[in-house]
Amino acid sequence: MPFMVLGIDGAAIALSAAGAAEAWLLLLLVIAVVSSFLAERVIPYERSWNTDHDDTRRDRIHAAVNETMILAGVAVIPLLASVVPAPDLWPRHWPLLAQVLVAIMVADFGITTMHLASHKIGVLWRFHAVHHSVTRFYGLNGLMKHPLHQAIETAAGVAPLILVGLPAPVAGVLALAVAVQLLLQHSNADYRVGPATYVLALNEGHRFHHLKWAGVGDVNFGLFTLIWDHLYRTYSYDPAHRFSSAELGMAAKPHYPTAYSAQLRYPFTADGGC
Repeated sequence: MPFMVLGIDGAAIALSAAGAAEAWLLLLLVIAVVSSFLAERVIPYERSWNTDHDDTRRDRIHAAVNETMILAGVAVIPLLASVVPAPDLWPRHWPLLAQVLVAIMVADFGITTMHLASHKIGVLWRFHAVHHSVTRFYGLNGLMKHPLHQAIETAAGVAPLILVGLPAPVAGVLALAVAVQLLLQHSNADYRVGPATYVLALNEGHRFHHLKWAGVGDVNFGLFTLIWDHLYRTYSYDPAHRFSSAELGMAAKPHYPTAYSAQLRYPFTADGGC
């Protein structure tokens, strides 16, 4: 976890502050993905989650599509700024690290709130349910989302930042930080962070969010932190609980479609609600 946050995210901040090309962020993303999968094999939480459940190809498509959407969103920020000039409210004179931390906290609030709404509002749940159809917990789960819901959730976190003039370099680092966080949050690596478990939205706490029973899994919505969950009273954690595939997924939809194309279509069907 220190390597991913301090190493990968830290390197992104340092390179962006030095004016390096954005291609470096893609290299750091590749390093993060490889490191995540390596850690899952060296220190697995559940060894069976490292094997294919007839879902690897589908999850790779989800990850490729949704990560491309995130990167494309970063790329169009300068274009949006030129078409719809934002008020100059962003603290550009601050050190880049401080700017990134502000961006993370704002995005965390928006994404957490939209995530919570997606469990309470039927039309949003139809699309978010794709993410909850997983029956194993590993790195690629973070981007296993319906692209429409991915767009809605991302907009909730990033739109307020764009409206106050988020600079493209900060947006690039934020995009990488989101990808790294999704890897950490859904990782099958059995890493521990001690008391920080109650503040940071990492895999120990996020597993409770994927419990398959309605209500029981309506907890720990945060992306980066659990601060908003404490405020929303949606925080839950039991250090003694041991998870298995039998507890994951959706109890009300045990036969949810598993193929990528079927998951894209299912929310639009009569049976797509839950």
